[in-house]
Amino acid sequence: MSEFAGKVVLVTGAAGNLGRAVAAAFAARGARLALVDLNEGGLAAAREDLPADCQVELIPTNLLQADSVAACVDTVSSKLGGIDVLANIAGGFTMGPLLHDTTDKDWDFMMNLNARSVFNMARAVVPGMLAAGGGRIVNVSARAAREGKAKMGPYCASKAAVITLTETLAAEHKHAGINVNCILPGTIDTPQNRADMPDADYSKWVPTAALADVVVFLAAEASRCVTGAAIPVYGQS
Repeated sequence: MSEFAGKVVLVTGAAGNLGRAVAAAFAARGARLALVDLNEGGLAAAREDLPADCQVELIPTNLLQADSVAACVDTVSSKLGGIDVLANIAGGFTMGPLLHDTTDKDWDFMMNLNARSVFNMARAVVPGMLAAGGGRIVNVSARAAREGKAKMGPYCASKAAVITLTETLAAEHKHAGINVNCILPGTIDTPQNRADMPDADYSKWVPTAALADVVVFLAAEASRCVTGAAIPVYGQS
């Protein structure tokens, strides 16, 4: 498959489990890739997963710093060309204390990791997409964004913010050829989650490859009439 042949796809969180799966899915479809993460060693490992003939740029970036993100986008533009697809995969989860015991540090950590990272990257990428006449943005929210959970307030709030950012961007640019959607994963089948929940039924979790397929769909021509959507991908859980 080569639907994305010649297309430039920027993947944040590319050193993580889902980021690597998303990068592999786009590489298999002919895309040129900008892999973005703060973890340089993880980026190098992610590159080893991809075909040798895939054009890839590894760009260590701090997604919480606007100047670092701007420099990343400039690097992609100079080395690969304009960004056709932004896959905002970076994010994370930590269980917290009760909300009234939550510190500013705990709150800021989740909001920055999950929401500010999306905001910073979208702010840097959208002008180029507007100039090019279109593009696709796919963000990662979570099932937990739909309902607050005990000891998960900052996480739930940060992922709900991703849905709101997605809907806002979609509304602002739906007439400019930029489609913006997000996915809501259930429990993702990763080595870390298996270690944290050793007694769970892993067969009901969502494989990273399945999530990557949905990301690819939202970036593809087949989803041209889909924008502002929050797509549940819960598996059997």
